[in-house]
Amino acid sequence: MKEAIHQPRALVLTETDGVAILLDPAIGGDTIVILDSGFGSIGNVEAREPIEPFHKVAIRKIDAGDSVVKLGETIGRASCSIARGDHVHVHNVVSARLS
Repeated sequence: MKEAIHQPRALVLTETDGVAILLDPAIGGDTIVILDSGFGSIGNVEAREPIEPFHKVAIRKIDAGDSVVKLGETIGRASCSIARGDHVHVHNVVSARLS
């Protein structure tokens, strides 16, 4: 019997989202299956680095200064260029919710 290939999953809820929320841990090189809110696959992204569950992964390139949108809401601005597949977190996003 063949061993199953680990394919982490991530959830995106709106068309405007630039990030997806990981449901499973990922390591660099993993193919992450992107699910929409109806749990249909809308494509894949390759993780460029380790990403913990419930953290964000960029599903498209985000330029420095651009809005970072999650769940249809702007959560911050990119403090540097973020590549597709990058971990999106405090090291590359300035929060829109903190002063």
